[in-house]
Formats: sequence, structure tokens, C-alpha cells
Amino acid sequence: MKKEIHPQTRDVVFQDLSADYTLITKSTVYTKDTITLEGTEYPLYKCDVSSASHPFYTGTQKILDTEGRIDRFKKKYAKIGKK
Repeated sequence: MKKEIHPQTRDVVFQDLSADYTLITKSTVYTKDTITLEGTEYPLYKCDVSSASHPFYTGTQKILDTEGRIDRFKKKYAKIGKK
């Protein structure tokens, strides 16, 4: 690898604002905000969605087919497949 062309990684706190969840990880993200956790000051990146609040990861995702979209699709394109 070439030296001095890659961004430096550092410990950054990612805070999910909707789930009150924090995660300390290595990142190259730049932020002006800081937070003190366990006596150490870290850069803080605020996000709206993380694995703690996203419906797919929390198991609360629901798939609703209230308008019969699948049935309408099959009916509409069934004629094309019979040619």
C-alpha cells in the first residue's frame, strides 16, 4: 500500500438518537461533536437509524399487502406468459 494516501482511523462513538444506543468503533468519519464515555473523550457521530432501531434487525418489520398488489401483478402479467 502507498503511504499517506489512506485516511487515519480512530475510535468514534456512533449514537442512535431514536434508540438511545451507543457504539464505539473504528472509523474515518469526521465530526465536530464529542462525548465523554468512561472518562475518555471520543468524537461523536449522531445517526437516526442503526441495528438497534431498524425494523429489519429488531424483528418488528411487517409486510402488508393490503391492496392485493401481488395478485394484481400475477393477473396482469399472466396473459404475457401464455403467448
